[in-house]
Amino acid sequence: MGSGSGFQFRFGFQVLGALALLTIVVVPTFRSAVAQEAQQDIKPVARPNFDGIWNSATTTPLERPAQLKDKAFFTPEEAAAWERQVTGRNQATGTGTGTYNTFFREFGTRTVKTLRTSIITDPPDGRIPALTPAAAEVKRRRLAGLKNPASAQETGLQDRCLAMVTAGPPMLPYSYNSNYQIVQSADSIVIHVEMIHDTRVIRLDGRPHLPSSIRLWKGDSVGRWEADTLVVDTTNFNDGGGFYGDAGGNFGWDRNLHLVERFSLLDKDTLLYRFEVDNPTAFTQPWKGELTMTRSTGPMYEFACHEGNYALPNMLNGERFIEGQSSTPR
Repeated sequence: MGSGSGFQFRFGFQVLGALALLTIVVVPTFRSAVAQEAQQDIKPVARPNFDGIWNSATTTPLERPAQLKDKAFFTPEEAAAWERQVTGRNQATGTGTGTYNTFFREFGTRTVKTLRTSIITDPPDGRIPALTPAAAEVKRRRLAGLKNPASAQETGLQDRCLAMVTAGPPMLPYSYNSNYQIVQSADSIVIHVEMIHDTRVIRLDGRPHLPSSIRLWKGDSVGRWEADTLVVDTTNFNDGGGFYGDAGGNFGWDRNLHLVERFSLLDKDTLLYRFEVDNPTAFTQPWKGELTMTRSTGPMYEFACHEGNYALPNMLNGERFIEGQSSTPR
C-alpha cells in the first residue's frame, strides 16, 4: 500500500475516533438537558404547615351524653345552646368551698367545629367500648390502690406526674393545659405538650418502628403523608400508660395498643385531629374519635409538675398516720 493510502487510512481512523468521542460527549449532554427539563415540570407537593400552637379545649364531651342518645351532630343553633349550658355550668363550679383551683381551669367555650355531639365517633353511640374482663380486673385493682396506696407506685399517674390524658396519644382535651406546640420539618414532626411538658417525635424519614422489646410512654410514632393529611402510626407502648383518663378513670390501654392518628387543616386556624384505637386485649372492639383544635397565639408556659411537689409524700404520710390511729387495717 502506498504512502497516500496510509495517510487516508490514518486520517479516516482519526475522523471516526473524533466522531465517536463527539457521540460520547454529546449524547449524555442531550440526556442531561432532557432530564433537567423533566425536573422543571415536576413541582414539589405542597404539604400543609402545622407549625404553631394549637388549643384543644372544647365543650364537646369525650362520650355522648345519655340525653343526646343517637344524635351524632348538633345543628348550629343546638351547638350554641349547648355551649351556653356547659359554660354556665363550668362557671358555677367556682363558687363552692374547695374550688380554688378553678382559676387555673380551661374548660373551653365552643363545640368542635364539625358540630359533633361527642369526640367519640365510633361506635355509633358515641361511647367508649367496654373493657375486656382481664383489663377490667386490672382497672379494678388500680382504682382500689388509689384509695389506699401502699407505695408511690400505687398512686395515680397524674399524682406522680408521669402521664395525663391530654398528653396522649391520643391527644384528648382535659380541663386545663390543653395546648400543643407543633414544630414541622422535612423528616420529622415534634409535638410538645403543655401538660407534663411531654414531647413526641414523629419520624417521617421512612424508618420502621423500633423493635418490639423497646417500650415507651408515648409509644413509637412513624408518620407518612396521604395527600394533605399526615397519618401517624404508633405502637410500642408500655403497660404503664393505661387506665388513666377523666376523673372516673373511664378507659385505658396496654402495651398492645395500636393507634392511628390523622392530622389535616380545615382552614388555616383549625386543625382536624382524628384517631383510631385498636387494642384487643383492653377493649372489646376498636373505637375512633375526632376533634378540632384552634390556632393560638401562645405562648405556652412550662408545666413543672414535680418542682416542689410535696403532695405525694404528704398523701402517703397521712395514710400511714391514719392507719396508726386505727386498730382495723384500712
